[in-house]
Amino acid sequence: MKSCEELVAHESEYFIYYPSKTAQKMFLYPLYAGYFIYKSGYSLRRISYDSFLIMYIQKGKLTLEYEGRTQDVTAGNFVFIDCYKPHAYYSDTGWESLWCHFDGVTARAHYESIVSRLGNSFFMPDPYPVLSKLSAIYNTFYSGDVIKEPLMSKYLNDILTAFHLYTPNSVLPRDYINVVEETISYINKNFARNINVEHLAERTGFSPYHFIRIFKKETGLTPYEYIVNVRINTAKYLLRNSRLSVKDICYSTGFSSESVFCSAFKRRLGVTPTEYRTMKGN
Repeated sequence: MKSCEELVAHESEYFIYYPSKTAQKMFLYPLYAGYFIYKSGYSLRRISYDSFLIMYIQKGKLTLEYEGRTQDVTAGNFVFIDCYKPHAYYSDTGWESLWCHFDGVTARAHYESIVSRLGNSFFMPDPYPVLSKLSAIYNTFYSGDVIKEPLMSKYLNDILTAFHLYTPNSVLPRDYINVVEETISYINKNFARNINVEHLAERTGFSPYHFIRIFKKETGLTPYEYIVNVRINTAKYLLRNSRLSVKDICYSTGFSSESVFCSAFKRRLGVTPTEYRTMKGN
């Protein structure tokens, strides 16, 4: 469809899609997709527009107002915002962009995770993995092809995955995800030893306070909680699949005493290790 919006060039095009009930229950899905040439003086302000917006600025510059912040966004950058919240963008010079409004069952979780690291505007040195999928969505509508909702969902998932995997130096001074993954691998290999948070932090080069914040942000658990969970899960396996005594399992999984082991086990599962061993099922 040709745009009739004021200060949007006539050659700009957009497409509207309404997802099936199946897509609404299962997938990510595009709602609107377009390629717009915005003229000088264009301005848009909305209280809410029920979707999430991904926009790639191909030429020009815009100003984005979102969540109390005002920032200029130049060519080569992405904009990613939750349009359920008030938002505005405008420009004195104009800009061109490829964009897609989307939603779906996992849309908000993806959005919150991505913007917590990248913000609502960010630059990717190699935007092709995202642009190729944005273009695929737009071209599917433009060509009049049959809309295959699982494929549309895959395109959107590929875009979001590329955002998840990107770690710009300007946002993160170190690759926090790799630090956490390496720490998790170390814990899984050494949980039976007397390892503590100070030791783990020293291995990464961060202060204990900073290390705990990074680890919890990526996993949802503190390093101590993660260690205890690994020990408890290993103990559960041994209780069901070995003849080791509770005492032997306690020390082989890294607990300092039988009382500490039993207390931690019951606190998480509601039963003692002995009771768990005699229970049926998992």
